[in-house]
Amino acid sequence: MDQIEGRAQAQSRLLVGRYRIEGSLGHGGMGKVWRAHDEVLHRVVAVKELTAARYAGESERAVLLARTQKEARAAARINHSAVVTVHDVFEHDDRPWIVMELVDGRSLADAVRDDRRVPPREAARIGMWVLRALRAAHTAGVLHRDVKPANVLLARDGRVLITDFGIAAIEGDSTITRTGELVGSIDYLAPERVRGEAPGPASDLWALGATLYAAVEGESPFRRTSPLSTMQAVVEEEPRDSAYAGPLGPVITALLRKDPAQRPSVDEAEQMLAEVSEGRAPQSAQAYVPTRRVAPDELTAVRPGDTTAAPAAAPVRRRRLRSVVGLVVAAALVGAAAAFGVLKYMEQREPDGTGTGQTAGSAPKDWKRVRDEAGFSVLLPAGWKRQTEGAQIDYTPDDGVHLLRIAIDKEPDFENAYLHVRDMEKQGMGRISTYRQIKLRSNFFRDRPGAVWEFRWTQTTGVTKGERRAIDQLYVGEDGTEYAIYMSGPVKDWDKTREKFDHILRSWQPPRS
Repeated sequence: MDQIEGRAQAQSRLLVGRYRIEGSLGHGGMGKVWRAHDEVLHRVVAVKELTAARYAGESERAVLLARTQKEARAAARINHSAVVTVHDVFEHDDRPWIVMELVDGRSLADAVRDDRRVPPREAARIGMWVLRALRAAHTAGVLHRDVKPANVLLARDGRVLITDFGIAAIEGDSTITRTGELVGSIDYLAPERVRGEAPGPASDLWALGATLYAAVEGESPFRRTSPLSTMQAVVEEEPRDSAYAGPLGPVITALLRKDPAQRPSVDEAEQMLAEVSEGRAPQSAQAYVPTRRVAPDELTAVRPGDTTAAPAAAPVRRRRLRSVVGLVVAAALVGAAAAFGVLKYMEQREPDGTGTGQTAGSAPKDWKRVRDEAGFSVLLPAGWKRQTEGAQIDYTPDDGVHLLRIAIDKEPDFENAYLHVRDMEKQGMGRISTYRQIKLRSNFFRDRPGAVWEFRWTQTTGVTKGERRAIDQLYVGEDGTEYAIYMSGPVKDWDKTREKFDHILRSWQPPRS
C-alpha cells in the first residue's frame, strides 16, 4: 500500500511550477522518462529525469547538468522533423531534467521485441528517415554517437524520429567527458571507435547499419557473450549471414564496412534505402560488398579431422591474441561500461563470459535442463523439485536445506539492482544480529548491469537451523525486467553449494520475450 501511495504521489508532482507528472513512460541505466502536462502551454510532453544524479557528488551533478544542457543544444541545432524536439532543461531536486516532444508510439527496440523482426521494406523506410535526420545533424556539426534501436522512435502516425543526443559531439564545443566514461552502446560502436579513433559521420552510418540488421534479424549483428568478445567481433568479424534482410542485405553490408572510407556517403545510402523501400534491389550496393578471401593457413587450420591443422592454427591464435590485447587497451578510450566489462572479463577468465565472478567448468553429466512454467530454464542436479514461495520460485532436494530461488519482477521499484540489494540488506537480513556481509557490489551478468550479494547468518529454528550462507545474483534485462538468482545452504558444505550455483548461473536462460 505504501508503494502504491508513493507512486500516486510521484505521478502528481508539479515540477518547477509548470510540468505535472502523469505517469512513467520507461527507464534506463541513467534515468527515467515521464509523461507530463505542460500547464503553461497546455500540451503533453515527455520529461527525462537523470536519476543517476541522486547518487552523485556535487561535482558529478554539475557534469550531468552540463551534459543535459549539451544534449538540448545539440538537438536545438538540428532543424528536422525526424529529430525529437527538446523544449526545456531545468534542475530540480538536485538533478537535471529535460523536457521533450512526446512521441505517441514505441521504439524500434520495442517493435523488434514485440514482433520479433521488421520486414525489409519497412526497415528500409525507417532507415531512410534516420539517415535524413543524421544528415541534418551532420550538416549542423553534430554527431549522434549512439544510434541504436532504442533511440529510434516509431510514431503511430507513421513518423520515424531519432532521440537521445545525450552523448552527441558538437563541432567547436568542449567535450564534457572524462576518462573511462560511457560514450555509446558496445553493440553499435563502429570499429574505429572501438580502436580509440575519433568518430566521424561514417561512424553514425555504421551504427545505422547495425540497427537495421537488428531490425530485420531480431538480434544485434555483433552481440557476443561478453563485452570483450563483442568488441572483438566489431573489429574483426563480419556480421552473421542475414536470413531475413532480402534486398536490404547488401545495403547493411555496405554500411558495416570496417574501413569508414569504404562506406557509402549519406546520399548514396539514402538512394539505396529508397530503392529497397520501393521493393527494388539496389544495384549500387553490390559495389560495397567485399569479396572474401581465405588465407591458405586458415583453410588448413579449420579442416575437419586433420591432425596437421594444429601448427597452422597457432599463427591464427597469435593474431587473435594480439587483437585482444589491442582491444583491452582501446577499451580505456571507449568508455566506462566497455572498459569495466572488458577488464572484469579478463580478470574472471570465464569460458562463456557470463561475468559471474567464478571460473566454474561444465555441469556434471547427471544434471538436466529444467524448463520452468515461468519461462526460464536452468540446469539442475537430479532430485531437485519445484516449490513456490509467493511470487518466487524455489527448487530444493531437501525441503529448503539447500535452496535455489528465482524471482522475476517486470516492474522493479529500484533504479538498478545494486540499490535493490542495498535495500534488501537494510530492511531484511541486516536486522538479524548474526548477519555478516561477505560481498555486496555492482557487477555485470550476461553483459547486463547487476549486483551480487553474498552473506552468512545463523538460523535458529526449523529444518534449516544452523550456520548458513547465501549468494544472490541480480540483473536487469534489456526489457527492464529484474531477475534474481539466489542460492543458500549450510556453511559446512558451502563449497559444493557454491559450485552448484556457478553451474546454474552458466546455464541460466531467461524467459523469451
